[in-house]
Amino acid sequence: MKTKIIKINPNKPEISKIKTAAKILKQGGLVAFPTDTVYGLGADAFNVYAVKKIFQVKKRLTNKPLIILIANKKTVYKLAKNVSINAKKLINKFWPGPLTIVFKKSKIVPEIITGNLDTVGIRMPDNKIALNLIKEAKTPIVTTSANISGKLSPTCSRHVKQNLNGKIDMIIDGGKTKIGVASTIVDLTKNIPILLRPGSITLKQLKKI
Repeated sequence: MKTKIIKINPNKPEISKIKTAAKILKQGGLVAFPTDTVYGLGADAFNVYAVKKIFQVKKRLTNKPLIILIANKKTVYKLAKNVSINAKKLINKFWPGPLTIVFKKSKIVPEIITGNLDTVGIRMPDNKIALNLIKEAKTPIVTTSANISGKLSPTCSRHVKQNLNGKIDMIIDGGKTKIGVASTIVDLTKNIPILLRPGSITLKQLKKI
């Protein structure tokens, strides 16, 4: 497979180029793209075949859940079984941004994304390329860091190319990511919120909200 690499302006994304990448996603392909945290490897969240390819390319265990990225806060109500008051507070404060929230999943979320768990992690990234890509694909995008499992998470397209060139359909070069570490993950499915993964949003910030 030949991986196409396209450069997109991170401040003013060229929609014609975004549409090209979105078309690949709609056809079941894999696209690596920048988010506010690290570069992600994405597929159409509702295309089980495409999601399987992410696990194969990354050499990732299928019992390790993936995250779903959305471009509209309202989409969370379709993907999550319920959205608590605490979740709404965190969404209003930190989305778009580097916070992944774990919910009980709705029936429409494929089990392959969640590692056969009844929960799903959802995030709205603060990156114009990522948000426009989701909008143009007209579907939530399932994602994970664009690297081989166990390798460092990529913060620029060069890192992605070193890991995945020839294995995926497209790499979007959108410059260096702003934050450089994976998103904070908080589980809101229990009575007491649980911090599953620390990130740039701190425990202190979460407790305050």
